[in-house]
Amino acid sequence: MIPLELILPISVTMGLLTSGLIGVWYVWPRVRAMPARDALVALIFPHCFRYLGLSFLIHGVTTAPMDHRFSFPTAYGDLLTAILGLVSIAALRANSRFAIPLVWIFSVVGVVDFLNAFARGLTFAAPGDFGATYYIPMVVVPPLMVGHALILARLRAGPKYGMQA
Repeated sequence: MIPLELILPISVTMGLLTSGLIGVWYVWPRVRAMPARDALVALIFPHCFRYLGLSFLIHGVTTAPMDHRFSFPTAYGDLLTAILGLVSIAALRANSRFAIPLVWIFSVVGVVDFLNAFARGLTFAAPGDFGATYYIPMVVVPPLMVGHALILARLRAGPKYGMQA
């Protein structure tokens, strides 16, 4: 039997591996060939659902009230990332000169939020405390992490693939 404390790390690892393969084999070849603006908009849209992290604040959705040292920074970091994602999409669609810097800010904030949430989750949250939110780190986070990697790769591709500086 798999020990309870290993289920989440195994699940996240499997999610990252599967999402990474989908990203490398299917998504990256397409977004690399697309105009930069269209590729970035498509890659950012899934992050706009990161408001789901607010559910860490709702007792009843989680098994017990989660430690605020985990739930507050995670929930509000996700919300901030979702808002930055929407603002980035609007700027990209408007061909704003601020679009690319906004996408960089969005992605750096989003990656730092994930790293912070993982560190705090391992330190301040027991696997049994997540309740119905358990699917978020297992199913939602891995493809979004791969999405950030693809966004950063597309940004780094720069003018070579039609990116405006």
